[in-house]
Amino acid sequence: MSRLDRFLLSGDWCLTWPNCTQAARMRGLSNHCPLVLAAEEEDWGPRPSRMLKCWRDVPGYKLFVREKWNSFQFDGWGGYVLKEKLKGIKTVLKEWHTAHTQNLPSRIAALKDQLASLDEKGGEVVLSESELAKFHGVTSDIHSLSRLNASICWQQSRSRWLKEGNVNSKYFHSVLASRRRGNVISSL
Repeated sequence: MSRLDRFLLSGDWCLTWPNCTQAARMRGLSNHCPLVLAAEEEDWGPRPSRMLKCWRDVPGYKLFVREKWNSFQFDGWGGYVLKEKLKGIKTVLKEWHTAHTQNLPSRIAALKDQLASLDEKGGEVVLSESELAKFHGVTSDIHSLSRLNASICWQQSRSRWLKEGNVNSKYFHSVLASRRRGNVISSL
């Protein structure tokens, strides 16, 4: 760790927050480690379930969730029933996600190969009605899977950025440099 990868704390601050901890995260592409300063971190229990926005665009998603939600039966007071249903839906949604979004790039590549073969055949002979319908279906599938893949990548990159921090971009360093210059000028 470099000298920049530290927190500077006063004695009063340490007396006010005696149980604070410092943790360095993985360096990544940056030349600095992201730091986390935690004071009396509490365990709030299991993490909430997360949903990708693109799931609602997958055909059958809403029906799947509604059926699974209604299939869970628990006895007890309302808060307990809700907690158990949410825990159950979280588990089945993880399985559903892997089944519906697994290997999207390879699925898209396979569809593009099918499209290329149909296109090549269409260049030689006139396609039949069923082949033409298959051609349009494959094209539609490629577009929908590409949108799904792009949406997943975008949302996961945003959540990773929020969790791990930025990579100390050129903008970050220019702001830091301008502040340093301002402090030097004001101290003269």
